[in-house]
Amino acid sequence: MYNRGIRGATTVLHNDEREILDETVLLMREIVERNQVNPEDICSVWITLTQDLDAAFPAKAIRKLDGWELVPLMCSVEVPVRGSLPRCIRLMVQVNTEKRQSEIKHVYMNEAKKLRPDLAAPSA
Repeated sequence: MYNRGIRGATTVLHNDEREILDETVLLMREIVERNQVNPEDICSVWITLTQDLDAAFPAKAIRKLDGWELVPLMCSVEVPVRGSLPRCIRLMVQVNTEKRQSEIKHVYMNEAKKLRPDLAAPSA
């Protein structure tokens, strides 16, 4: 078994608590669905936000999902690089899996598709 990282990112239109929480859940569910993982397989989730998002802790939304109460979650501020994508939420999901690196499906939604167009393929 390997420990693999699954990357994901999305954006919100406003620095709004409900929007941040809702988009975080949508992104996490898409990562889980595309990669067929469950919370028990997940070692931890790193969550970063750009500095313009301070209305909510995204981990709050994930923690409320069924089965996610014990998954270690950590929020942080993304490195503030001039000209970077605004209002962005990023996830790094560390999962135990038998999948090869090439089988991992990373998820980029909304404006975050610009970050990695090579990985932002639509869901199958």
